[in-house]
Amino acid sequence: MSFAKLVFTPLSYTGWGALEQLLPEVRNFSPKKILVITDPVLEKIGLVQRVTNPLIEHGYAVELYTDVVPEPPLEVGEKLVSFTRQGKFDMVIGVGGGSAMDLAKLAAVLAVHEGTVADYLNLTGTKKVHKKGLPKILIPTTSGTGSEVTNISVLSLDTTKDVVTHDYLLADVAIVDPELTVSVPPRVTAATGIDALTHAVEAYVSVNANPITDGLALQAIRLIGRSLRKAVENGNDKQARIDMSNGSYLAGLAFFNAGVAGVHALAYPLGGQFHIPHGESNAVLLPYVMGYIRKSCTKRMADILNALGGNSTYLSEEEASYKCVEELERLVKDVGIPNTLGGFDIPETALESLTQDAVKQKRLLARSPLPLLEEDIRKIYQSAFTGEVTEPK
Repeated sequence: MSFAKLVFTPLSYTGWGALEQLLPEVRNFSPKKILVITDPVLEKIGLVQRVTNPLIEHGYAVELYTDVVPEPPLEVGEKLVSFTRQGKFDMVIGVGGGSAMDLAKLAAVLAVHEGTVADYLNLTGTKKVHKKGLPKILIPTTSGTGSEVTNISVLSLDTTKDVVTHDYLLADVAIVDPELTVSVPPRVTAATGIDALTHAVEAYVSVNANPITDGLALQAIRLIGRSLRKAVENGNDKQARIDMSNGSYLAGLAFFNAGVAGVHALAYPLGGQFHIPHGESNAVLLPYVMGYIRKSCTKRMADILNALGGNSTYLSEEEASYKCVEELERLVKDVGIPNTLGGFDIPETALESLTQDAVKQKRLLARSPLPLLEEDIRKIYQSAFTGEVTEPK
């Protein structure tokens, strides 16, 4: 008998104005001292105050922590966990993109554990998470990472990335309010949007896909496919922001349950070695990885094409899969993200070190419908450097 384990937490509020549910949910936990983790940009533009001001007005002690950077290095995580332990907080709220929310999850859980963050890393750590940690509420301000519904916290090491992962990292409450994404600039909208699309696409072709995650992934692709260009062009387009927010949320649920694979495995070293934002790392690699594995999932590529707004009715699966790769290329180009590694000033001499770091991402590579060995990875990086989609011989 075949069955799938599915995890659909946390309690979530979605939709325009969902932030109104923050105060009632905070009351449920009766905290005395709340740590709000966000990035300095959101503090500067006044967005995080929409979270903190109602809490302060209702008598909660709130401390703001803004030492958050994109693609946070391990030492940033170590500093935050130490700060949280010393602060005697009894609730954590993460506000922002994936980095702020990942750090919030990390702080909430490891605050009640001993040892360093490094002790709990997936690849090299020796300790295991065994306590739930502090209550945590996650509030995304971008439409892309899906961190509000996943159980991982990603950290940058010297040349690659590693994660702390456990179901205790899942939020207690997620508040997904597209109104909070209106101020996101076009380049970030594009990068996080392609990140969400990549989550959905990789979940749909994952070896761990099942009918439930398929439904989530395809609807996410439909929503993102019809709204990403609009959201990049006009950040005030309310319906586009709603569609992107919902698409990102669904994609997060899809990939949390089915997993991501080759695109993410090859993207991690780009962030680790060259500090390219995660969404842009995924974007530049998405067409090349999907083009390389195309033959292993032609039917599913045809489905993705249709979800993106294409039409495979009069095409063979083979033809539709080619069209799917072309549509992914077109979408990345249309939203203004460079479509080659050279566009990010990555030299050809770096391809070998990228390959060696990507090979280490065995947790991700194991989900690819086409096994990606070292030589395959090397060919994909070369393809992304030259700008020509290639396939295995």
